[in-house]
Amino acid sequence: MALPAPDLDDRRFQDLVDEAKRLVQRRCPEWTDHNVSDPGVTLIEVFAGMVDQLLYRLNRVPERHYVRFLDLLGVHLLPPTDAETDVTFWLSAPLPEKLSIPVGSEVATMRTEREEAVAFCVVEPVDIVPCELVGVGVSLEPGKVIDSTDRLVARQRFACFDRCPKAGDALLVGLSEAVPRCAVVLRFGCEIEGHGVDPTNPPIVWEAWNGKGWSRCEVDRDGTYGFNGDGDVVLHVPRDHVTSVIEGQRAGWLRCRVVDAEEGQPAYSASPNITRLSASTIGGTARVSHGEVLEDEIVGFSDGLAGQRFSLKHRPVVPTGQPVVVQVATDGGWQDWTCVSSFGESGPDDRNFVLDAVAGEIAFGPAIREADGSLHRYGAVPPKGAAVRIPLYRSGGGRRGNVARGAISVLKSSIPYVTRVENRRPATGGVDVEDVEAAKVRGPISLRTRNRAVTAEDYEQLAREAAPDVARVRCVPVADNGNAPGGVRVLVVPAVGEGDGGRLGFEELKLSDSTLECIKTYLDERRVIGARVVVEPPSYLGITVVARVRARPGARPDRLQADALGALYRYFHPVVGGPDGEGWPFGRPVHAGEVYSVLQRLPGTEFVEDARLFPADLYTGKRGESAHRLDIDPNGLVFSYEHQVMVEGS
Repeated sequence: MALPAPDLDDRRFQDLVDEAKRLVQRRCPEWTDHNVSDPGVTLIEVFAGMVDQLLYRLNRVPERHYVRFLDLLGVHLLPPTDAETDVTFWLSAPLPEKLSIPVGSEVATMRTEREEAVAFCVVEPVDIVPCELVGVGVSLEPGKVIDSTDRLVARQRFACFDRCPKAGDALLVGLSEAVPRCAVVLRFGCEIEGHGVDPTNPPIVWEAWNGKGWSRCEVDRDGTYGFNGDGDVVLHVPRDHVTSVIEGQRAGWLRCRVVDAEEGQPAYSASPNITRLSASTIGGTARVSHGEVLEDEIVGFSDGLAGQRFSLKHRPVVPTGQPVVVQVATDGGWQDWTCVSSFGESGPDDRNFVLDAVAGEIAFGPAIREADGSLHRYGAVPPKGAAVRIPLYRSGGGRRGNVARGAISVLKSSIPYVTRVENRRPATGGVDVEDVEAAKVRGPISLRTRNRAVTAEDYEQLAREAAPDVARVRCVPVADNGNAPGGVRVLVVPAVGEGDGGRLGFEELKLSDSTLECIKTYLDERRVIGARVVVEPPSYLGITVVARVRARPGARPDRLQADALGALYRYFHPVVGGPDGEGWPFGRPVHAGEVYSVLQRLPGTEFVEDARLFPADLYTGKRGESAHRLDIDPNGLVFSYEHQVMVEGS
């Protein structure tokens, strides 16, 4: 899409008239009649109208030439990226047959009075595979399993761990089928034997066999509270779950393993006893994307001329892992055409096209007249009258799709037996279309580097091109520490939303392996010889604010507390926080005075009585000593961790 030329001079007719009158007062003080009916004022207005037209045109020329020059260099606006997350489709009851959630199935957030619903569609289908219990065993030593299936069938109780449970003891559960990306409910009957564990935090983990090892399962809920009573354990099985043979029994194996108790976490004093157990599938988790999946869209019919352009029905086009393909109708069926960045290397018979993702437009190769009068075609031309279609593309994207955990709750497509949907994690990766100012900054960098990474700015710009779904990039040299020179660290922060009330989960800042590998591969191809590139997230310092606020007369303390917590989480946010709202600056220290400023601006605050800062370990949750200033690593960012605000009435 051609970069739109901005309006640089905002002066209009009345501004020019007022300026002329001020000059008259200074240079001709004897002229005192400035009424509208005065002939002199009429002349001023006439000339102001003429100057207004001249300024409108002439003052736009330099900037317009600059933007058009960038357009000729191929500097186009970067398209948006779509936020993605996993959505679990919960069944009303276990089904006897497999249920497929197809691509294109739509889910959305709840529509409110203030905000429209945000729609998502399934981009990676899932099969909800039914299962049942076929075997159960107990592993007390590595490689040895005690089969307890017969005791379970005979309704005899058995110990699921050793008499005195130790780390490594495991209860194995065999399912009739592998259930990758499915939600499985295990219904237990348990007897309490004075286990001694904390029912809300038992020292156990659930895992699934993937053919080579055990992958961690996510526990949705544990109604047994660590086998302390009858109840259901609902597990989200990872995508690599497969069937395998253990002790002669072929099944999709799950296991509950005892782990070493952490500091302050009580361990099992005796093994729980299992009296009954059953299994069934009650849901499945599919990958969804903010936007719409469009298939087999006819964009027009060819007129047989070079340089044809066709507009898509939906824009912008969101880039995916697969290139967009255009198909042209022929007598033998549909013929694929390849998307290229430019026609510079296309020959007369190459079936190429260029996609403008922001404008939603495809263009076929032009024909250029040479000096000898002949025409040279850069790319083939679809036959006259041939239909042109795009078999598959996605449209949508933007920061609006970075919704909070649990926000997706509406099933828009009709899928039988599905009773509800939910996203267990926030949607991340949504970035808006690049604005013109950002493109103007990127243009000179592209011209200087010519797609090569030399300076820190080059690495940052190329990393954004490789992964437009990241929010912030910072390039720093690797510390010496005796290492060879030439090391470069590229710190990347993913695009995340404000979260629930501004609150952000630390796991949301984890970069996906695919994004890291994409950036690293892209930079390796463009770095100078000898440079060593490391792509990783920045270091984060957890901070906890403990404050006491006095509410104004008539203000609701509960409402003020919620507003205060939201303001703190938004201000100390690595992506949308900071003084300018564009993310906390790298290496900027945190002062207690900023907390006073943030809380004092709230409408219901009378005054802030006290505010303290505490550093927090994001992995253990331990807080440090109170401080008025927290220093951050020069290349680090802050992360809000469990702020506490107490509001007192007036």
